[in-house]
Amino acid sequence: MTTTSAAETQTLEVNLGPQHPSTHGVFRMIATLDGETILKLKPVMGYLHRNHEQIGERATYIASFPFTDRLDYFNAMSNNFGLAIAIEKLGGVAASERGEYLRVIMAELTRLLNHAAVTGFLINDMGTFGTPLLYAFREREKILDLFEAASGSRMMCNYVRPGGVREDVPEGWLQQARELVSNFPRFIDEFERLLTDNEILQQRAKHVGVLPKELAINAGITGPMLRASGVNYDVRKVDGYSIYPRFQFKVPLGTVGDVYDRFYVRILEMRESVKILQQALKEVPGGPAISPKGLALVKAPRTFRPAKGEAYGRVEAPKGELGFYLVSDGSPQPYRYHIRAPSFVNLTVLEDMCLGHKVADVIIILGSVDIVLGEVDR
Repeated sequence: MTTTSAAETQTLEVNLGPQHPSTHGVFRMIATLDGETILKLKPVMGYLHRNHEQIGERATYIASFPFTDRLDYFNAMSNNFGLAIAIEKLGGVAASERGEYLRVIMAELTRLLNHAAVTGFLINDMGTFGTPLLYAFREREKILDLFEAASGSRMMCNYVRPGGVREDVPEGWLQQARELVSNFPRFIDEFERLLTDNEILQQRAKHVGVLPKELAINAGITGPMLRASGVNYDVRKVDGYSIYPRFQFKVPLGTVGDVYDRFYVRILEMRESVKILQQALKEVPGGPAISPKGLALVKAPRTFRPAKGEAYGRVEAPKGELGFYLVSDGSPQPYRYHIRAPSFVNLTVLEDMCLGHKVADVIIILGSVDIVLGEVDR
């Protein structure tokens, strides 16, 4: 007859995080372990809650744009874009042709810098080598220089507005953007050659943190996470918002839905963003960067009193579907202002992806989700 001691059957509850409160994003995972194997995992968030939605209901529609910069602060241009679309739907504001092109250019440059950075961070999380992150940040710096030249700020851009963009890009900016975009495929080639067939990356990432297609759909997952699980869903294609239907690009898909697929889909998405940028930069027209109605709204925001009603504007942000739900009661402030944050929704399946894996795997699974706590907590 064999006996089992209490020590052999005991499980252990471990806190992963929270980090020091002075950091810009604090996240905690409560993991129940059998040895180093994950039995349960509870994500704990809310440490960075800033009352964004309530502030949005006390401010004018235009006054909320600087606050959107602080959602996913890696991708301020995309955040601005989503709110602008919601306000345009609510108030019947049309964007100028040049404004539409500039918004798409900014959004796709944002996707490039996000995907380059997150793949670099993911490799760093594996504890293998940090060089790819340095390469990614080198390219990110070039894009941030363009953002600074256009908006006056590298990260908190506050640039997109209903009807177009706050101001036109300076002389020579488009040519600089064309040069950056023409050189970017070389970076992607080098990045992919260094990483995709790397034996360590494949051993750590393949068949780890698998997200089945059915679970991804049922949980409302969007963005690269959803497409890595093989679901062909991209808001740029589904809604055809802005001028995206004018551009030729594909939607890359994964097959397994593991960490490796989530890594590789982002590499492929960078290539498609380059295609969109090449077309947009070639076709960008002249004319005003913002439509007359949009300009009037920006100059006198308190006079903008949309009729009673509601609108939902969404964009394919780098992390997934970013949506803004606005309800108007006829006053200069929205009666209801709500954000559908992709980082928050995508976190809901973290436990499902981690069960049965080791503690070291949890770190890279979380890294493959790609979250920013400013957007998760709001």
